[in-house]
Amino acid sequence: MSKKLTILLFTITLSGLLAACGSDNSAESTSQGAEQQEIKPNFDQEVQNFSFTNQDEETVELDDLKGDYWVANLIFTNCETVCPPMTANMARLQQKLDEEGLDIRLISFSVDPHIDSPQLLKEFGDKHGADYSNWDFLTGYSQEDIESFASKSFKALVTKVDGEDQVTHDTSFMLVSPEGKMVNRFKGTSFEEVEKIVDYLEHYKK
Repeated sequence: MSKKLTILLFTITLSGLLAACGSDNSAESTSQGAEQQEIKPNFDQEVQNFSFTNQDEETVELDDLKGDYWVANLIFTNCETVCPPMTANMARLQQKLDEEGLDIRLISFSVDPHIDSPQLLKEFGDKHGADYSNWDFLTGYSQEDIESFASKSFKALVTKVDGEDQVTHDTSFMLVSPEGKMVNRFKGTSFEEVEKIVDYLEHYKK
């Protein structure tokens, strides 16, 4: 092989390595940009005013929650599919928030209020290891009320067909700002995605 050809091949190889490094850096920057984008608010949906009853038969109002972030979801005690894993994830989220020193209220709204009494909600919470010091399970309204409230506050579907014991409902965890607006939604059945809530709160709260 001639000396000129050897130099040419070396130059091409070096250029390729530099291009590859540049491509990796660009991908890393893109990935970092995506992560930063994910942490930004995606919604600005005002939560409707409410005054409901929790598992201890105490009144919980929207005004009680304003001034800090809180996380909400929609569940019912007779749920045969998504509610148990969602509630287990909420319990894990509660533990993770506590470990990170983040004092955040958690609110689980029943989407089957005619069945879900405070006693049943407490039994359901106990089953999943809920700590009621900052987690409320709410009921004390009509089916029509919760369907309207979920739609207007969280852009979430709730539907119960007459004569059926199951309720169709959204499975998101909704993050609400100190101003009382839903700013993000996360997949409540996936703990990996739920962990993004902690990342978000560490970014904005600390």
